[in-house]
Amino acid sequence: MNLKLRVWRQKGPEDKGRMVTYEVTDISPDASFLEMLDVLNERLILEGDEPIAFDHDCREGICGMCGMMINGVAHGPERATTTCQLHMRHFNDGDSIDIEPWRAAAFPVIKDLVVNRGAFDEIIQAGGYITAPTGTAPDAHATPIPKADADAAFEAATCIGCGACVAACPNGSSMLFTAAKVAHLGLMPQGQPERASRVISMIEAQDEAGFGGCTNAGECTTVCPKGIPLNLIGRLNSDYIKAVSGR
Repeated sequence: MNLKLRVWRQKGPEDKGRMVTYEVTDISPDASFLEMLDVLNERLILEGDEPIAFDHDCREGICGMCGMMINGVAHGPERATTTCQLHMRHFNDGDSIDIEPWRAAAFPVIKDLVVNRGAFDEIIQAGGYITAPTGTAPDAHATPIPKADADAAFEAATCIGCGACVAACPNGSSMLFTAAKVAHLGLMPQGQPERASRVISMIEAQDEAGFGGCTNAGECTTVCPKGIPLNLIGRLNSDYIKAVSGR
């Protein structure tokens, strides 16, 4: 495949940044999107140019490190797929592809396609934990958990914190991410002691980090590579109202 790429290049946080056009040739349809960028970077290095900076780690759709806007869509055209798991067979020979970083006030650009997602860490640190007594591990079935709750908690826990929800949201909101982190602990008996303080602290951390408010646009769940459901935001709002009322 031969492709034309328009890639966002930005030397640092203070640089204005611009779109730069590159041509790539002989790309295998079986290559992943990141492998295609690897091919381009190898050529740029050989030519003495600066390679394109982008986040990646496991390349198995698990870690949440990869992430970029591809033709205006977070993670690209395939639903429930991370950038690293997106393959070039989903594009056509001769296509032009725009590649940009996440666009959100809380995700400042570090360089090129790399953004600072440390704001997510601040939200988790604010309340993403449970009380765990020391001593021997409890028996596996010592605390009965209804299957519906276990399934819902597991679904919420699949969030990998990639930030696509924020990038896709017209308000730059992180409500889907925060809702997933609150729900997967709040649905479990082990998460009940901090349930009220957790939701208040995480919402406050979210607001302090500069994320926008949620207006239920629904773009977040559309681009989420793990399919985190939108109803978790309603659960988050319910928990927050109850927690604030009980202060």
